Amino acid sequence: MKDMGISDVLAQMRALKAQAQYLQGDVKTVAKGEQEDKVDFSAMLNSQIKQVNEQMKESGKLQDDFVKGVPGITEVEVMIAMQKSSVAYQALNQVRNKLLTAYQEIMSMSV
Repeated sequence: MKDMGISDVLAQMRALKAQAQYLQGDVKTVAKGEQEDKVDFSAMLNSQIKQVNEQMKESGKLQDDFVKGVPGITEVEVMIAMQKSSVAYQALNQVRNKLLTAYQEIMSMSV
């Protein structure tokens, strides 16, 4: 795996921010009814779960390879992969918590 510099990490963060802003814009237009296409929430959630899973697998593999002494893997690279997978998991967990709270509120409403 290649060495990642701070500029690479910043570029990835900017790309993720742009993607999140784009998705927020799409959700707002769907909520306003201006767009005919519906956002398939379950497919989007499933995709994000798979991405988090892949990040965690990659992080685990890098950790194992580093411990085994595979050449070309730096401690910094392992730590960055661990942090990326940790942040992704925490974000996914927060989405889960919000969904669970919304579900509980809906179920407690009287009809």
